[in-house]
Amino acid sequence: MVRVKIILASTSPRRLKLLKGLGLKVKVVESKVRESKFDIPNPEKLVKTLALTKAQEAARRTKSGLIIGADTIVVHRSKILGKPKNRKEAKAMLRELSGKTHEVLTGLAVVDASTSKTRVDVVKTKVKFRKLTEEEISNHVATAKPLDKAGAYAIQGKAGLFVERIDGCYFNVVGLPLARLAEILKEFNVTLI
Repeated sequence: MVRVKIILASTSPRRLKLLKGLGLKVKVVESKVRESKFDIPNPEKLVKTLALTKAQEAARRTKSGLIIGADTIVVHRSKILGKPKNRKEAKAMLRELSGKTHEVLTGLAVVDASTSKTRVDVVKTKVKFRKLTEEEISNHVATAKPLDKAGAYAIQGKAGLFVERIDGCYFNVVGLPLARLAEILKEFNVTLI
């Protein structure tokens, strides 16, 4: 039984659903961090910095509890694909990923608001897309669902039909690597199972 307060420094419904799926009672504290102000070309450093900054910012507004911060990006040929700005950019991203393997990186940070104890890590998963048709790309982008997702897709939705195979943590691609989170939480004396 988890006795410590768990706070998610994200308004991502996907991350919240994953945590609730573990039976956790989670409080959401929206992060005030503007991701666009971070210009860090190294993908690992970028997601770790964003996850930690989000968790620390939420911790400053909270007296106690464990704050979970996360940030997910897609990387293809060393190019960072964040959330597309518009439908044209979403289509371009999907064309770029079509028939190829890319990496999904999630920076994961846990901060104890009362002690400032901090753990930060990054989890990588390789994702191989099958070759997509222009019609599939257009139909997917027309839903507007890819506009708030890194790489213009969500594996847990219809874009899961694009995925030929993955190598690594599926939940990392959704946005929260649960196995790694469980390991980190053990360092804070929280056992999930």
